[in-house]
Amino acid sequence: MLTIVCPNCGPRSVEAFRFGGELPQPPDRLTADFDRDLDRVWMFTNADGVQTERWFHEAGCHRWLTAQRDTTVDRFVD
Repeated sequence: MLTIVCPNCGPRSVEAFRFGGELPQPPDRLTADFDRDLDRVWMFTNADGVQTERWFHEAGCHRWLTAQRDTTVDRFVD
């Protein structure tokens, strides 16, 4: 079972959280290209390796947390 360590509540099952998405790198400059901006915000890369993600503790303290997850083994890293 996948476990997320909430800084307020401690270790909890992933079912207590809602995935908020990958935390993308900000663009080099602002653009008027709607399609590119849409992809950057809503289309997830889910690349192999460690990526930074946002998670909402829905069944707990109702706070957002930023965590790093290794997608190759589906495990959160420090």
